[in-house]
Amino acid sequence: MPAQLEAVRPIELAEIVEARKRIAPIIARTPLFRLELGAGYPDIRLKLENLQPINAYKIRGAANAVAMLSESERRLGVWTISAGNAGQGVAYAARRAGVPCTVVGIETAPASKLERMKALGARLVLVSYEGAWEALDDRAFPGVEGTFIHPFDDQNFITGHATMGLEILEDAPDTVAVIAAIGGGGLITGVGSAIKALRPEIKVWGAEPETAAPFSLSFAAGSPQAFPNWKASFVDGAGGQSVFPRMFERMKPIVDGSIVVTLDQTMQAMRLMAEKARVIAEGAGALGLAGALTGKAGQGPIVAIVSGGNIDLDTFCEILASAARLPKP
Repeated sequence: MPAQLEAVRPIELAEIVEARKRIAPIIARTPLFRLELGAGYPDIRLKLENLQPINAYKIRGAANAVAMLSESERRLGVWTISAGNAGQGVAYAARRAGVPCTVVGIETAPASKLERMKALGARLVLVSYEGAWEALDDRAFPGVEGTFIHPFDDQNFITGHATMGLEILEDAPDTVAVIAAIGGGGLITGVGSAIKALRPEIKVWGAEPETAAPFSLSFAAGSPQAFPNWKASFVDGAGGQSVFPRMFERMKPIVDGSIVVTLDQTMQAMRLMAEKARVIAEGAGALGLAGALTGKAGQGPIVAIVSGGNIDLDTFCEILASAARLPKP
């Protein structure tokens, strides 16, 4: 790990407020949609980050990180590592700023995400999932140069995500719990930082798929853990092989726990959003709703963050068809 890394520190409310002003010209202030499910279900509101310009929340962090680059860093160009959404966010923000961008992309990422990154002007270097995870830890990749923007362990990136928390509390001041998918941990750290700064009594829950739930293990153990028998799935935007120690340090004081859901529950949540709200959510984007439907976060009001909607439409339709054959949640 490079010695020049900034020490992990809390994200201050003043930083979040400034970031909100900084990224306002680039991002969308996404709506909060109340999901009408009827008696017996929790009161759930969906934070629709799938409606961002890149159809995912990562634009918030990317816009803030790129805006805060020095002139010398901009001249070097930027690069990141991504399964799709972070790469799109950095590519979008870099193009707006006139900065060259390279993305070390995961070769098994959905084709729609890879094509979108190229369409946004990024140079793609495709690697295996394991190779990308190793490069995230090293913060380096052979043949790739420029200013590295880490897709989750970066103070400016996380602070951009935190702006979402301000919007949630403005639109739903009666919120008692917020649920966000955990991949690297940047989303929940950012949103949780804003929520806890303003309303520390609100619970902040993570949501992870049963095939890749390292934070749940880490939270129980009190230290960062690797997830045994990790499996790839359609939930490609969340659920890592392990929790990075620096990210565990960030999440531990903010996150109240993790709700682990099955792949079937995730598929059901995707179908429910499509039926009730006409929302297209990718697998990771449905984890928050799947977690809320378990009842483990209480009866609400619960805000479930729909982190993204970047999924191949053929795959989406196949998942909805599979979900239709499952018992209703």
